[in-house]
Amino acid sequence: MKNASQCAGAYSAHRESQTRLGEFPRSSGAGILQDGRSPRVVPARRDFTRGYNPAPLRGGLGPRVRLLLPILLAPLLVTGCGYSTQRPFATDIQTVHVEMFQSREFRRELEFRLTESIVKRIEMDTPYRIASREKADVLLTGEVLSVDNITLGDDFDTDLPREIGSTVAVRFSIKDLRTGEILVERPRFVYQTSYIPPVGETFSDGMTRAMDGLAEQIVETMESSW
Repeated sequence: MKNASQCAGAYSAHRESQTRLGEFPRSSGAGILQDGRSPRVVPARRDFTRGYNPAPLRGGLGPRVRLLLPILLAPLLVTGCGYSTQRPFATDIQTVHVEMFQSREFRRELEFRLTESIVKRIEMDTPYRIASREKADVLLTGEVLSVDNITLGDDFDTDLPREIGSTVAVRFSIKDLRTGEILVERPRFVYQTSYIPPVGETFSDGMTRAMDGLAEQIVETMESSW
């Protein structure tokens, strides 16, 4: 039978090795903690992630399927699933003539600005070319009917308009010169905008936005109607 000194020496060596591993705090004496309790041996933690190599999932893609997958998906990538970013303009029309707009409005030059904006918008947003009436496939004509202003709010200090809203009404039509067919007919087409006098905006600034907005929407009618 081992004597008491041999047991104490063996336990002390075991305690020192466990303390180095961080399993329990160092005690002030052999086999006794600082608070008077006996030490509890904590089992060493196992690292279950070390060397873990999960097996492939059942039912995964086989080698032949993986080789064929790019070939099967290639048509979808080329066609884009049938989606096209091109705008739906008619392909049998090549040229457009924009006739100078008429005007019933006492404010002059609005019809000139609108005509110029429509020409620029056609050249920028459509595949059509601007041509003379004799060589054009279609003809766009129109008229400025009215411009109405309304005060949307007054400044409390100066009692001057804080914002003014403008409503511009026009009429226009698009005619196929080859067949005489009316492709688009809008007897009253309205566009609304506003301008803010306190920040230096004028009626002319509001009309610039209105003419540009009208031109954009008039050209948009060429997409689906033809």
